[in-house]
Amino acid sequence: MTKRTSAKYKIDRRMGENIWGRAKSPVNRREYGPGQHGQRRKNKLSDFGTQLRAKQKLKGYYGDLTEKQFRRIYAEAERVKGDTGENLVGLLERRLDAVVYRAKFVPTIFAARQFVNHGHVTVNGQRVNIASYRVKEGDVIAVRDRSKQLAIVLEAVGLAERDVPDYLEVDTNKLTATFVRTPALGDVPYAVVMEPNLVVEYYAKN
Repeated sequence: MTKRTSAKYKIDRRMGENIWGRAKSPVNRREYGPGQHGQRRKNKLSDFGTQLRAKQKLKGYYGDLTEKQFRRIYAEAERVKGDTGENLVGLLERRLDAVVYRAKFVPTIFAARQFVNHGHVTVNGQRVNIASYRVKEGDVIAVRDRSKQLAIVLEAVGLAERDVPDYLEVDTNKLTATFVRTPALGDVPYAVVMEPNLVVEYYAKN
């Protein structure tokens, strides 16, 4: 198991939830956290613990972003007019690696970040290799021609475990995706319940 795969499953086990809805998640077999004391961690969480958990789950979902990265996105969500929690989800879903994952060009969000970093993706015909690049409505994201036959792409396109959301228009033959609109929380096909309102509460107090 690679270090990245190990880290990915560790997040699942720490949260006690299969946060990406993947068939291989260890949580499908056991629902306790990692480590020798994992089975004893079912105590009721405090308000702070619940808020922290909501933040760690959302942060982990998008490839285990660093606290600095996540805090910066949150600060921007706070500045924008409207509901901060909804804004936060919208900004996270506009990350290029998130769009590549949602479009099913690759099987995992971790693979999406690496796929972008390695230069396999274009936005409006221009190669972009920054996973945190923020797409805009109307942008066309595509897999480069020379990358379309990569095993990771062929595997992802055939995955039945998740659907493409309706804020993307995806052509699976051409491997292109148009970002139609910024989604609201209810539009995003999370495999588990995400609570950005608790993330807002967490940062309001910390």
